[in-house]
Amino acid sequence: MKRILNFIVVAFFMTFIGCTSDKHTQEEFDVSQYSEQDFDRLGITDKDHLSAASKRALKWDKLGNEWFIEFEVSDLKGDLAYEEGVVRRDPSALLKIDGKYYVWYTKSTGPTQGFAGDIENEKVFPWDRCDIWYATSEDGITWKEEGLAVPRGPKGAYDDRSVFTVEVMEWEGTYYLSYQTVKSPYNVRVKNQVGLAWSSSPNGPWTKSEEPILSPADNGVWKGTDDNRFNVIKKGDFDSHKVHDPCIIPFNGKFYLYYKGEQMGEEITFGGRQIRHGLAIADNPKGPYVKSPYNPISNSGHEICVWPYNGGVASLITTDGPEKNTIQWSPDGINFSIKSSIKGAPHAIGLNRSADIEKEPTEILRWGLTHEYMNSDYQYIRRFTSRRVTTHVAIGEAPKAK
Repeated sequence: MKRILNFIVVAFFMTFIGCTSDKHTQEEFDVSQYSEQDFDRLGITDKDHLSAASKRALKWDKLGNEWFIEFEVSDLKGDLAYEEGVVRRDPSALLKIDGKYYVWYTKSTGPTQGFAGDIENEKVFPWDRCDIWYATSEDGITWKEEGLAVPRGPKGAYDDRSVFTVEVMEWEGTYYLSYQTVKSPYNVRVKNQVGLAWSSSPNGPWTKSEEPILSPADNGVWKGTDDNRFNVIKKGDFDSHKVHDPCIIPFNGKFYLYYKGEQMGEEITFGGRQIRHGLAIADNPKGPYVKSPYNPISNSGHEICVWPYNGGVASLITTDGPEKNTIQWSPDGINFSIKSSIKGAPHAIGLNRSADIEKEPTEILRWGLTHEYMNSDYQYIRRFTSRRVTTHVAIGEAPKAK
């Protein structure tokens, strides 16, 4: 008798839960707006029982693979091949000028000691005590290092400790380099800024801005006086600690400076590090740059990798956050939506700006430069290539007929 009663109780609750679930599903989701082809393509045959995943899939843009790619990385030849004792990293975009490719990058020498030693005289990061150098190539594979482009500033300047993570833009015959700066001493709570240099020639000489063109938000409050970036009273804006990885592109008659923001008291979330991107806009390449009121414009990302496409702006989002490893696109350069989810991407991509950006969404990613860690002390610049993935077949299987 007890077993029968238990069965009746369980059956009652299962029926109640099922009815509640069915009712909840029908009240919240209108299936009439989708066609039979939509359901068939997604493998949904029971429209009366839609999981949250099925509802999300129906709301996606039409499935396609024009934004889906995979990457490969290979070594370079010449002066940008790995060199023991030397850091070369964070390559800029590539410009093709008079038949030669140009790239700018971060360069330093010697190992990294971290924050435990003599921070006044040692290196705390591989990108510490760096200058910006440049190299040229006729084929994008064999490179010649041409020399120093932008050095650190004199003692007391906002860029006296390091200049690094450079990006390039050409506009009306003038070349602009935007980059990160650090002022000594380089402690854990130091606030990175963004500098700018310009020249009428890719070979320089370069004129540097006297002041930063972008700084972190000034609305976070540290807790205590210990050099600890996680102890805060108030975290402030998404970029209250650092502004990183600047990239300026002309867009809609203005100049859009995209950057990575780091927040005071940065947390680890369900997507990893709490990293987001921001935007500042100017009427002139030299500024002043005003941060968008819509910041942050991403939920995820690391290094900035953006390019114009189809009247809008595309962005490769990597490494950190719940939307990492996606390619996104925005019609206005501010409001981005996910176009593909990829397996991963190389570090610090330097785009080939000479590519035909309107040929297809990811044409600019067909090849370019990246950096790779040989070890924790030394990084070097490599070449990446990508390919669109349009089919999936087993070994020996005939490909899908077109």
